[in-house]
Amino acid sequence: MSNAKVIIQHEVPEEWIDYNGHMNDAEYVRAFSWGVDQFMKMIGITDEFRNEHKYTIYTMESHVCYLDEMKLGEPFEVHMQIIDYDAKRAHVFYELFGENGKRAATSEQMLMGVDQESGRAAPFPDDVFGKVEELAESHSPAEKPKEAGRVIGIRRKK
Repeated sequence: MSNAKVIIQHEVPEEWIDYNGHMNDAEYVRAFSWGVDQFMKMIGITDEFRNEHKYTIYTMESHVCYLDEMKLGEPFEVHMQIIDYDAKRAHVFYELFGENGKRAATSEQMLMGVDQESGRAAPFPDDVFGKVEELAESHSPAEKPKEAGRVIGIRRKK
């Protein structure tokens, strides 16, 4: 968890519990989506910024690994690491931790800066890019998390 930073603290609300008595899979994704919202705020893309500059971030790809169950009322934290970035993209890795440091899920995401008027990819504005660089310095892992870069598939025995 080297250089991973806590960006959200919350607890599992009742409406996130499903028919199996634990947090529904879609709600893990919601928690990670909150992580993207927090990342945007951290780099200066606030509601006001979006309105003024017509610039935002889209999630282009996401891969979630479900590692453990989360129960009603269980406190959780979302941690964030930046795996890589360039002029208009950020490769971000989130971890969801439950009680007692339980690692409950991970989400690897490719985020892209978008000009809202054209609807097309666009480089980060200079001040935003500077904050991405700063954040990467303090939030990059010493080594890539084992779930990062995974490919989904059924392994066949030969």
